[in-house]
Amino acid sequence: MDTKPHSDCPYPGCFFCVTKETNPSKRRSSLLKFFRDLPSLDQGGQVLPISGLWNAAMAHPNDPEFVNLGIFECMAALIWKGLKNRRWLSQDQNIYIPYYAAHIIGSYTMNIEEFAERAVQAGVVLPLVELLRGRLTWVEQRVAVRALGHLATYSSTFSAVANHSEVLELAIQLACSSLEIVYMHFFRFPERRLGYHCDLLTRGMGGVEMESRKAEEWASQLQCWSLQLINCFALKPEFVSDLCKPDFLVRLPGTWGGLVNENSPAGVGLLRSICQHRVGRGHVASCSGVVEGLCNIAKSSDDWQYMAVDCLIWLLQDPSPCHKVIDKAIPTLVDLSETTSLGDHKRLGDTILTILQDCLQVHLTAHSFLNIRTKEQINELLKTKQKLKQERNMAKEDLQIKQAAALVVKLEGNSLFSSGDISGAVSKYTEALDLCPVKSRKERMVLFSNRAQCFLLLQQPMTAVSDATRALSLNNRHGKSLWRRAQAYDMLGLAKESLLDAILFINECTKSSDADHSLRQNKVPDYAEKLVRRQMRAAWLFGEAAAKHGGVCLSGDREDSGGEVGEESEWETASDSDIEVNRKNAAADEEEEEDDDDDGTGWDDDDDGHGKDAFGERQ
Repeated sequence: MDTKPHSDCPYPGCFFCVTKETNPSKRRSSLLKFFRDLPSLDQGGQVLPISGLWNAAMAHPNDPEFVNLGIFECMAALIWKGLKNRRWLSQDQNIYIPYYAAHIIGSYTMNIEEFAERAVQAGVVLPLVELLRGRLTWVEQRVAVRALGHLATYSSTFSAVANHSEVLELAIQLACSSLEIVYMHFFRFPERRLGYHCDLLTRGMGGVEMESRKAEEWASQLQCWSLQLINCFALKPEFVSDLCKPDFLVRLPGTWGGLVNENSPAGVGLLRSICQHRVGRGHVASCSGVVEGLCNIAKSSDDWQYMAVDCLIWLLQDPSPCHKVIDKAIPTLVDLSETTSLGDHKRLGDTILTILQDCLQVHLTAHSFLNIRTKEQINELLKTKQKLKQERNMAKEDLQIKQAAALVVKLEGNSLFSSGDISGAVSKYTEALDLCPVKSRKERMVLFSNRAQCFLLLQQPMTAVSDATRALSLNNRHGKSLWRRAQAYDMLGLAKESLLDAILFINECTKSSDADHSLRQNKVPDYAEKLVRRQMRAAWLFGEAAAKHGGVCLSGDREDSGGEVGEESEWETASDSDIEVNRKNAAADEEEEEDDDDDGTGWDDDDDGHGKDAFGERQ
């Protein structure tokens, strides 16, 4: 059974020959025997049929045939054999078998609850927990935590995982240390890499550079799958307090899948589950670093932005933690208040307005916890909505007059900007925003974006982020606003947020017909390319581990991995570029007037309309 099949295969019971059997009765009895006998065989060559099973599980995870014939019992026995019999494990290629066995269990249990129940009955949980402990290596931990995460997803099998009290703590430890483990035990020292690790990572198709790239991807998966397992516990109220340790919570906003694993919500996804519980919201609100991190994600181009917004909304709607987070959360939500839809929020502006009105009312009745600036921001937003209502009753000619007046003031601001009077330009753009009709979304987007550029030059990056976010709430693909916020985040040292905005900026450039934005001859602007490269280094998943244990050069960046990029930083270079654009054409940012029949504000016409339910189901 240890060689590839051929027409005159001399091995009775060969797995590959059995799978070609056309007689259903013979096929079934042969497979039953194969799964029963495989763990007790000691001769070499066993990895070949197991790799065949791995391929089958990957290709057809919902096929019940092998599940019904004992594959889970077989895989559990093979893992135990590898753990208990190191002599056998070191022979031939048996070192691969525990990895393949755990992977097969995870593949067959990821979609169908009945399969997960069969796996639990077959006794797979305990050997998987032993792998999770690190009894072998991080490679086996990765597939063990994946399989346990699938088993913990289902209500009928969650308890089988949770009954092992150490699982949650092991998963938390792994989520915190996985990147360091992979960096130290694989990435940092290529000459010490275990051969079977290299083979599994690249399937024998790559050298050191490909191994390193795949190691980053697998390390991210190890961390994100650990978080997914923890998330299964976070959905159960009785476990929330156990996982809400301050030193763990504070890491979550900065924990992300990276560009190699962008489909995982990672840390913010877990925070969203925690914030669904009253106890969890209390713990999150008590960690100021967590709230600040959520605000940064909420005002970013992160695919999971809506999860951070959900957390902030739920924290504000809960009277107990509200006072702890209000002065951080409200400015963020105000900046997002004209976003039309996000995640499950179809009219996010309505939801935000309702929450802010409630916060203001509580403040007026309780005389507590709102500082002056926060109160001003709420009143400003309410004033904007009132202004919109008034505009609906105005004649079209009057609206055109207001817009023309705003345009005149904006041009005065452009002139001041070009002459170097940046503070004067800020005043004019602010005045133009007061004059501009609320429904003129495109013009207001330009004014917010221009003012953000001014704040960049005035070395006020937090205010620049706020204005750029206001502009992006009106048009989330406005290239200049994306770039300006990328610059501001760079100044604040928020590499991930800057990177995501810069990548989107480049993407928008390739689509733009605007000569000021477009990539002439499909060439990426040098300043954008430089910023992306630098932020990729700064946001590198192994960055913290490399700083702690000794850095290594990132592949492809060895020539400038020292850190400094020249006399000018990217944001200074880009600012100079924008100034030149404004000098050449002060009206370059002007946009068409929005259709009068659709204000697109995301705010309901009805005073009492609160929009749709802010609470979405877990993704």
